Amino acid sequence: MADENDTADKTEDPTQKRLDDAQDRGDVAKSQEVNTWFMIAGATLVLSTFSGSIGGIQLPLRNLIANSWMFRVDGPALMALARNLEYALIAALGVPLLMLALAAIAGNMVQHRLVWSGESLKPKLSKISPAAGAKRIFGKQAAANFAKGVFKLIALGAVMTAILWPERHRLDSMMHFDPAELLGVTTGLTLQLMGAVVVMLAAVAIADYFFQYRQWYERQKMSLQEMKEEFKQSEGDPHVKGRIRQLRQARMKKRMMAAVPKASVIITNPTHYAVALSYERGMPAPVCVAKGTDLIALKIREVAGVHDIPIVENVPLARALYATVEIDDEIPVEHYHAVAEIIGYVMGIRRGLSGRRL
Repeated sequence: MADENDTADKTEDPTQKRLDDAQDRGDVAKSQEVNTWFMIAGATLVLSTFSGSIGGIQLPLRNLIANSWMFRVDGPALMALARNLEYALIAALGVPLLMLALAAIAGNMVQHRLVWSGESLKPKLSKISPAAGAKRIFGKQAAANFAKGVFKLIALGAVMTAILWPERHRLDSMMHFDPAELLGVTTGLTLQLMGAVVVMLAAVAIADYFFQYRQWYERQKMSLQEMKEEFKQSEGDPHVKGRIRQLRQARMKKRMMAAVPKASVIITNPTHYAVALSYERGMPAPVCVAKGTDLIALKIREVAGVHDIPIVENVPLARALYATVEIDDEIPVEHYHAVAEIIGYVMGIRRGLSGRRL
């Protein structure tokens, strides 16, 4: 029941990461019928192309049998004889066997990318579970395999009947054929049978691959909780990201407030915006050391009041500076004139206060 509930909860299409992880584990969409088709097609191609190369084996074997009494089989002579026969076999069968091996590899490569994984070799309790075994016996996969078997049996019988029935009288007389002629006849009939089987199995392989792919895709489906967990792993936990953002803002605010006492002037809105500028002789332009709106602006004004930093109200300039300048950056060129007037005014007031004190 738990497995059924888990399957029912997995209603969302798998993400690309989920599909990639499944392939990395060796869980891929694979149809054995496609592999079978490639092997039979490869064998048909080999038989039709290299059936004449058997003569390369006939000559040394015929020579060996006809002149067996002439060959020495003692010591190195026996090894030389075996080596010569081995070379003849490799020359005649090497390329056909290589083509069959390539066909077997191609049957897998056309279905999925090359995967190296030991996941399928790990022991799993589900492999010996009676419930899992019953599901494999009576599930969709077992039903599909049974249907494929029945279809292939019927189709193969029909193909053999269609090809061999017209040749039934000829088959009866084959026992009187010369061996060389018999080889050619059987080779031709075999190629006809294999060619028809290749065509028949092509339809089975295509249908089975789409069925297997759909089954595999259904297994990769995800529940909403799994999608949330994957999003957290790939994009980061939103709660953690929010907390990090809060800590960064708190550190930035603390650093700004520590820099306000070093400011030369505070330009305000007067209540919604506050921009703290620092300027000393020799600097190319004033630098923004702090800025903020609402509560942060109020805090900047409070710190400025404690440290006797001049506060100048200029609504358009405060808004413009807040929008265009970042902390620790110089003010834009278009605001030089307006800021210079304010800083000159503040410096004039400071010089006047210093003169009165003297």
